Amino acid sequence: MKASAPVWIGRVLTGLFALFMLGASVAPKLLQMPVAEETMAQLGWPPGHAFWIGVVELTLTALYLYRPTSVLGAVLFMALFGGAMATHIRAESPLFSHTLFSIYLGLIMWGGLWLRDEKVRAIFPWRRNHA
Repeated sequence: MKASAPVWIGRVLTGLFALFMLGASVAPKLLQMPVAEETMAQLGWPPGHAFWIGVVELTLTALYLYRPTSVLGAVLFMALFGGAMATHIRAESPLFSHTLFSIYLGLIMWGGLWLRDEKVRAIFPWRRNHA
């Protein structure tokens, strides 16, 4: 069966989200790159936490990409994003570029899942006014 255009767009959004998470967030933390520890220190995190946050992010990315656990992965990612947002609020980071970045990622993540999964669309339907 051929996938519809929205399903393909959802797959692309999902792929972009996963590539971003793996390349920009997970890899620097797991490879223990100085930029990861420096960034965490600027946000008030003690040394050594970046690696374990990277492990959590890698696990959540795998859950999100595996279809039977994709919704669980998305929900758990939102918990992680909430913590990231709270950290940026506490650190008084810029609003649109840093603090709200978790919201942007969440919208891309859920948008990809919504477009590619009929069951998610049934839970969160797009309703039009029929006035």
